[in-house]
Amino acid sequence: LLTEQPRDSVTIFEDVSKLARSQQVKPQEQPAENTEHILAEEQKPLFEKSDNAEELDDEALQSPLPHILEQAYYFEQAGIGLGRDETYRIWLALKQLVDKGQYEKVRFWGKIVGTEKNYYIAEVEQNAEEEADDDDGNEETSENDDAKDADDEEGEGEEDPLPKSTYKAPPSVPKEERGTGVNKYTYHVCNHPGSPWVRLPIVTPAQVSQARQIKVFFTGDLNREIKSFPAYPGTEKNYLRAQIARISATTHVSPAGKFKFSDEEEETEEEGGKQNYQENEDFTGAPLSELVHEDLNGWVHHVLHVLPQGRTKWWNPNDNGDKEEEEAEEEEDMKAAAPGAQPEQGPPLLTPIGVDAEIQNTKAWTAKISSNLIPQYACAFVRSNLWPGAYAFARGMIWENIYVGFGHKYSTTDYRPELPPLPANEYTDLPENIEIDDPTPEDEAKARAAEEHGEEGEEEHEEEAENEEEDD
Repeated sequence: LLTEQPRDSVTIFEDVSKLARSQQVKPQEQPAENTEHILAEEQKPLFEKSDNAEELDDEALQSPLPHILEQAYYFEQAGIGLGRDETYRIWLALKQLVDKGQYEKVRFWGKIVGTEKNYYIAEVEQNAEEEADDDDGNEETSENDDAKDADDEEGEGEEDPLPKSTYKAPPSVPKEERGTGVNKYTYHVCNHPGSPWVRLPIVTPAQVSQARQIKVFFTGDLNREIKSFPAYPGTEKNYLRAQIARISATTHVSPAGKFKFSDEEEETEEEGGKQNYQENEDFTGAPLSELVHEDLNGWVHHVLHVLPQGRTKWWNPNDNGDKEEEEAEEEEDMKAAAPGAQPEQGPPLLTPIGVDAEIQNTKAWTAKISSNLIPQYACAFVRSNLWPGAYAFARGMIWENIYVGFGHKYSTTDYRPELPPLPANEYTDLPENIEIDDPTPEDEAKARAAEEHGEEGEEEHEEEAENEEEDD
């Protein structure tokens, strides 16, 4: 158009423009699928009938599946919930979990919001026959790798010996077995109702302790590496399991009188309190006036407190039954001298939530009634101010706990990461390691002459000794 400059340049320009646009923009043969349509296809199996759906005998109806629609109704009265549509899909997903496994008890623990995907968490109580832990193989593999590294270092040391470190790492705190302590329950998670349930591994004390020092948002990928300082010993699934243990130990509460200690159980000396409880058959429900009272003595903790060590039962690092009697006295001296060997204790079970530590002059819990207009049909609920998103309701004999949040503890200040450790002490200079000046040629000549003179004296002394032996 610029070179030839035709008279009908406007018409030609329109044709060129249409040709350029047709080459750049091509309509898609098939439109992209909607995310809601994809999710509906994945959740379609939730609404399919099972093969034994028509067999409604007593054994089939006896199931550990909870009635979460009833629980959701009371949570909605308190302004808490996920919506009836989402709740119903979660209920169907829990039914899939119950049908595939044999569990004594199943409950919906809650929902943790992630940056990419969310976590729906189910808490189950397994039977006596439990599956082997998936982490055992990984631990053996890591131990074998460490042994290989040690052998390599020893092989290198034969050629070029290096000074050995005198540092001794503190003993690692052993984990609590499945079915006890922080691993009393097993947890299964999925990203949305209808996706496969994944069982989380058991949590270790190191993972719980490190989780208290970092603050990381969940992404929804269980195998994602946790990048933090200090370095976290595990992936996102381990961090998720540690946060579940911390939240459960702090926010799982029940109406006072719902549980009681067994008369046959004796108090242990180490813990100073009882560890097990049972349902109180005489409990008929707590009145609303006690559940919403300001002193908060109408609610109690029914989950063991997690100690700073990362366990519910303190483990003595200086206790070793394999030591001989000769080392017993030294061991007692170490216990008395080491401040870290002092036993850790937490609040006993069934402690009222009113004694929980305050958060800058704010109580750890807030208790309210769902409706002041119709109190006859209202329910009482409490909200945790330490773990935002943790709630519990109670009405009559019905009560439940739930958590819906990001899995982070409330902090009065901005997050501040841990400072790096102090630098190690410099190597102590010993006399044999001090550098000296090189000898001058004169000093070398004197030393060489002294050596020659010493050798001549030794030869003369040997000749005299031989002559004396011959004379004898």
